Amino acid sequence: MAQMTAQDVVMPRLSDSMEEGTILAWLKQVGDEVAVGEELVEIETDKANMAYEADLAGTLTEILAEEGATVAIGSPIARIGGEGSSEGPSSPTAGPVAAASPTVLGSQAASAPRGTPATTPPAGGEDGSARVKASPIARRLAKERGVDLSGLRGSGPSGRIVKADVEGAAGPATSTQQKEVAGPVAETAKGEVEVRELSKLQQTVARRMSESKATAPHFYLSAEIDMSKAVTARAAIKSASKEGDVVPSFNDMVVKACAIALGEFPKVNGAYKDGRFELYSRVNVGVAVAAQEALIVPTVFDADKKGLRQIATDSRAVAGKVRDGSITPPELSGGTFTVSNLGMFGIDDFSAVINAPQAAILAVGAIKEKPAVRDGQIVPAHLMNVTLACDHRIVNGAEGAEYLARVRTLLEEPVSLAL
Repeated sequence: MAQMTAQDVVMPRLSDSMEEGTILAWLKQVGDEVAVGEELVEIETDKANMAYEADLAGTLTEILAEEGATVAIGSPIARIGGEGSSEGPSSPTAGPVAAASPTVLGSQAASAPRGTPATTPPAGGEDGSARVKASPIARRLAKERGVDLSGLRGSGPSGRIVKADVEGAAGPATSTQQKEVAGPVAETAKGEVEVRELSKLQQTVARRMSESKATAPHFYLSAEIDMSKAVTARAAIKSASKEGDVVPSFNDMVVKACAIALGEFPKVNGAYKDGRFELYSRVNVGVAVAAQEALIVPTVFDADKKGLRQIATDSRAVAGKVRDGSITPPELSGGTFTVSNLGMFGIDDFSAVINAPQAAILAVGAIKEKPAVRDGQIVPAHLMNVTLACDHRIVNGAEGAEYLARVRTLLEEPVSLAL
C-alpha cells in the first residue's frame, strides 16, 4: 500500500517582479480532492489577479493562509496529501519554481485564456456554486453586492463570469456600498474624507512610477505628425473589410510604426541596468490600457513581425482581458517599449513617465484636422502630436530624435506599414 504523504503548496512566483501575493479566495476547501491543473486558489499579485492551478494531486488537508492574508513567495499556504504527493514537503527555495503552473507560466501562456487547465474541471460543485468559474474581480464584486454567482451565465472565455456580468445582475453600487468598500469616512474641514487602501497593483504602479522618475534621467522630444495619408489608408481598409473583420485603429498603426523603428534603433528597444545596456532581440510593444484601478500595460509580442490586422486583434484581446480582470502576468511581461495614447480623451499632447526599465515611451495625442502649409499653400491636414520620453542613460538626444523621425516617416507614408 502506498504511503500517504503530504506536500506544502507554497506561494508561487507568478510574475518576474512578484515578491508576495494576497490570497483572494480559496476555490477548494479542506477535505476536497484536488487534481493537477485544477484551480485551487485566487491570488492577487503585483500585476494581476489570477487563479492558481494545482500541480499536485491529492486531498487538501490544511489551509495555512486564510483569505486576505499576504504571503511572501515560497511560504507555505496549504498542504495537499495523498498518493499523488510523494516527494515530501517543498522547500521555500524551490517552491516558486516548482509551484509555477505550466498553464500560466509556459510558453503559450500569453495566448491561452486565464485559468484554462489542461483538463477543464467541472463547472460547479455538488451545491451548484462551489466551482463556478469567475474572475477574481467578479467574485469580489459579487460578494460586495450580494450576487449569487451560481445563478449567472458568464460572458467571458469558456463561460467564465466576469465583472460586467456581475454589474449587469446587481445594478450600480449605491453610495453606501461604495463607502463601505472604501473604508471609514471621517468629517474634517475638507468635508467627508474617504480613505481607500491601495491594491497590490496600485502599490506597484505607484512605486515603479516614483522609482522611474527618481532614477531615470528623462528627456522629452516632441513632434507633429501629418496623419492625412494614414486617415485615407484606414478608410480604404475599412471599406474593403468584410463583416467581422478587425479594422486596425490609428493606435495600431502607431504600434506598428514604433515596432519597425525599434528594429532599426536597438538601444531604444533596450534598457539600462546596473551600469550596462541590455539590448533585446524581440520587439514587444506595451499598450497602456486604462482599467478601473490603475493604468495597465499588456504586451503585443513581436509587433515588428505582425501585420496591422494581427496587431489590432492582439491589442483588442489583451485590452478586453485588462477590463474584465482576466489578464495574466505573462501577458503583462516582456515589454521592450510602451505606447500611451490619450487621444481618445481629446488630449492634444502630454509627457509620459517611462515604464522602467524600458528605455523610452511614446505619448500620443489626438488627431485633429487643422490648416497646414504644403508647398506654399494652406491646406487641411490631420495632425497628431507625439512626445517621446527617453532614459538619457542609454538613449542620447540624437538617437532619440532619429528614432522619432523614423516613426514620423512611417506614419506619414503608411504604405510602408503593410510591407
